[in-house]
Amino acid sequence: MAAPFRSRLTDWTVFVPLLAILVLILTWGRDLSGPVVVVVALLLAGAVLAAVHHAEVVAHRVGEPYGSLVLAVAVTVIEVALIVTLMISGGEKTQSLARDTVFAAVMITCNGILGLSLLIGALRRRVAVFNSEGTGGALATVTTLAVLSLVVPTFTTSRPGPQFTPAQLAFAAVVSLALYGLFVMVQTGRHRDYFLPVNSQGRVLDTEGHAEPPSALLSLGLLLVALVAVVGDAKSVSPAIESAVAVANLPPSFVGVVIALLVLLPETLAAARAARRDRVQISLNLALGSAMASIGLTIPAIALASIWLEGPLLLGLGGTQVTLLALTVVTSVLTVVPGRATVLQGGVHLVLLAAFVFLAASP
Repeated sequence: MAAPFRSRLTDWTVFVPLLAILVLILTWGRDLSGPVVVVVALLLAGAVLAAVHHAEVVAHRVGEPYGSLVLAVAVTVIEVALIVTLMISGGEKTQSLARDTVFAAVMITCNGILGLSLLIGALRRRVAVFNSEGTGGALATVTTLAVLSLVVPTFTTSRPGPQFTPAQLAFAAVVSLALYGLFVMVQTGRHRDYFLPVNSQGRVLDTEGHAEPPSALLSLGLLLVALVAVVGDAKSVSPAIESAVAVANLPPSFVGVVIALLVLLPETLAAARAARRDRVQISLNLALGSAMASIGLTIPAIALASIWLEGPLLLGLGGTQVTLLALTVVTSVLTVVPGRATVLQGGVHLVLLAAFVFLAASP
């Protein structure tokens, strides 16, 4: 057992995240030249691939659905920390950052990751099979959190504009935490089998392999290191992204979409690999779990940070965004209810993601 453990210390999945963290420390807060941006971008890509590898090791060690939960929560906690940091130091231009980031995360996970997973699973064996009970419960939770946190502020009248009063924000934060905690309890407790992969006859497949404990412990630490590197390096290259967006004459808010795509790359690749192994349920756990964690952890964190933030906190979506969210919810319900999907459903969700990206670039 010790020999494989020592051999992994020279593995690229070990030194690439450490190198990415070192470069992050050296470049943080500085204006980067073109060659340095390229180096950071390459290390960012390497850290994404390493994060996926270590997430899979941890998932094999702890089993499902805990493995999907570890990756979703780890990514979201780091993402929330980044959002709060930017909002505290960003002033007026970041008043809608939380809303834009959370909405982008919901659209990317519920359409991009989910659609890609269904497409890969259906191409592999013509029909992608999953557990409708667990996936339906996750979708209902995501929908409730999204509407309460992102749609309701648009229609409240206590304050002008798409924002909550302090009492309303506190209520949304408490409800978000409560719903997320309740879902995790159901997912990992008495209804754990609802979130396990199933075969074409609907029987649960609970026969995943397990990594050795030293490998899993090392991978857990390196997963966190890789995720910090992903988010931090994405922030480091964001000025270059902003410049590219400006040169392309795109709206400034599109930068948030690009950053969200980069941050969610580990989950996207992990979901795609699970779908290729005929574990579509794991892919859906990652997609909906990431959307849920993004809302359930971001809103309470923003509510707490609002004590120090100056100016209004804009949470309500605009008309186009509400329409896209409603279309996503309706389409997702029709996809989830049968418990199986073809390439058509996967294609529909990917088209919705394309519509979101296009309208974000051309509002």
